[in-house]
Amino acid sequence: MAKGIINEALLQQIETLQTLLENNIGGLFGGNRKSKTYGSSCEFADYRGYLPGDDITKIDWNVFARTEKLYQKLYLDERQMHTRIYIDASRSMAYGKSQKANQALRLAAAFAYLSVHEMDRVSVYIIKDKEVHEVLSKIVGKDAYAQNIFKLNEIEFDGDSYISEAILPTTVGMGDGLSIIISDFLTDNNYEDAIQYLSEKKRDVLCLQLLSMEELNPKLRGKMHLFDSEDMDKEYRKKIDKDVARAYKQALEYATGRIRNYCFSRGAKYMLVSAEDDIAKIFFENLPDMGVIK
Repeated sequence: MAKGIINEALLQQIETLQTLLENNIGGLFGGNRKSKTYGSSCEFADYRGYLPGDDITKIDWNVFARTEKLYQKLYLDERQMHTRIYIDASRSMAYGKSQKANQALRLAAAFAYLSVHEMDRVSVYIIKDKEVHEVLSKIVGKDAYAQNIFKLNEIEFDGDSYISEAILPTTVGMGDGLSIIISDFLTDNNYEDAIQYLSEKKRDVLCLQLLSMEELNPKLRGKMHLFDSEDMDKEYRKKIDKDVARAYKQALEYATGRIRNYCFSRGAKYMLVSAEDDIAKIFFENLPDMGVIK
């Protein structure tokens, strides 16, 4: 995986994306989580532009004196929502010229930014083998985001992942926010129980199935020597012809259908994402089409 995929250029793109989304779209999951109020504690968290009807006592007049623009102070609230982002860090996520791993990090960074903009807490985890490892812990506000988001560049993608075995032993809040799982879901391992667990906790759940164009539309033909990306001891010598290509397409349809249908049966959101898709396309076209953002 190329190092430094989370960089200043990407963060500027995400910040621009957030501004455009704020002006045109209602928010994650159709704005269902926009009704929460901010607390009156003494712990300052961030600013946002003043809106008619806001409490004028929370306007920062020092900022107004410098910028001639009205900004309202926001404070932490005990009822704050908590976005939890799980990244499948298995070796198969680094497969392909486009490197799905990079796209996974971009998506995690974008969702984390949108969440801190909404004053949610954000935690980012990786799933390796049968364990969940915390990368970012309950960050709040854009300053904390800017100081910590580059830690995503340190993630290494290797080994296998057992999504359910990793997530089930962990503690998640009851109905206190959004859970996002970013994975290719190209596995025989159980992931259904993790989705069920998060749904039973009354959390909003979004599964992003991330595949490369080489996986979505492979061009391999002729005699090939192939290896299992998560078990290099498994190798295959095969002549790739039309029948094999047709069988692969059927297997891919089964794999995408399996995760999609299970999500729908549990009230979770699902979206298939290409590793080549631009972040703006995903957030302005794909997510609204799937009803994740309205």
